[in-house]
Amino acid sequence: MSDKIIAVLGATGAQGGGLARAILSDADGPFQLRALTRNPTSDAAQALAAAGAEVVQTDLDDADSLRRAFDGAHGVFAVTNFWEHFSPEKEIEQAGHIVNAAKGAGVEHLIWSTLEDTRLQVPLDDDRMPTLQGRYKVPHFDGKGEANPLFEKAGIPTTYFYAAFYWDNLIHFGMGPQRGDDGTLRLVLPMADAKLPGIGAEDIGKCAYGIFKGGDEWIGRTVGVAGEHLSGSEMAEALTHALGERVEYAPVSPDTYRSFGFPGSDDLGNMFQHHTEFEDEVRRLRSVETSRALNPELRDFSAWLAENASRIPLK
Repeated sequence: MSDKIIAVLGATGAQGGGLARAILSDADGPFQLRALTRNPTSDAAQALAAAGAEVVQTDLDDADSLRRAFDGAHGVFAVTNFWEHFSPEKEIEQAGHIVNAAKGAGVEHLIWSTLEDTRLQVPLDDDRMPTLQGRYKVPHFDGKGEANPLFEKAGIPTTYFYAAFYWDNLIHFGMGPQRGDDGTLRLVLPMADAKLPGIGAEDIGKCAYGIFKGGDEWIGRTVGVAGEHLSGSEMAEALTHALGERVEYAPVSPDTYRSFGFPGSDDLGNMFQHHTEFEDEVRRLRSVETSRALNPELRDFSAWLAENASRIPLK
């Protein structure tokens, strides 16, 4: 058995879970999986253990647990979850814990799952979109982006890994088609005619696995992944075909989306506005070609829907 351990944070979550399964499914591959989770007794964690993973209890807020979890690891996949607490400051603090633990353990390759700091393009005094939590434009992006320099300053051999919009949000995040009073399903996005890079969460993990297999050639690089870039109307057309029921694209303004009032609606409204106004930059970073080179099994939206459309809740 290989002695190259990959320690995967969030191993029972979306990105980390995809990577964990990619490692386990490659029986002849060069890596062992160390699955890091806050709850090693959960069904998901126990399933990984049954499949051959070493499961280790780890808490991003507990620096000591991270140091223990990274000990002896060749690589680390590092991801934080803004939606657990809605705090960019906590994400930045957790990133600091990750950096210190990785440096102390002598990790040879770390993938940092990050996102753009949108304030580099939309400064806080730019009133085209509201400032949130006092000093952010898109909090769940900006905290991760602000943490990026921590890895470089510490000399951690890092790949900066940018995911696209999860198509799985249509299942789990309440962003799927909504049925109106007239019975019509509508996909509501504040994207006008812009194209949105998207990807299945499982494919994010497989792309990350491709980076670990590529090794040194990816260290120090910024890599964005996507399965396809689609407009709202193109997504609605694919959904119509997959669901067997007409889905209309219903574009709204970012202000309207921000006013919907669900937790994070202001953050997501700003994110979609950023993606629309800086469409070229957002899409350029997230290359379908690079993603397919890393993950030859990469799915486009229609292929993802073929496997997952039945899981999208419709009322």
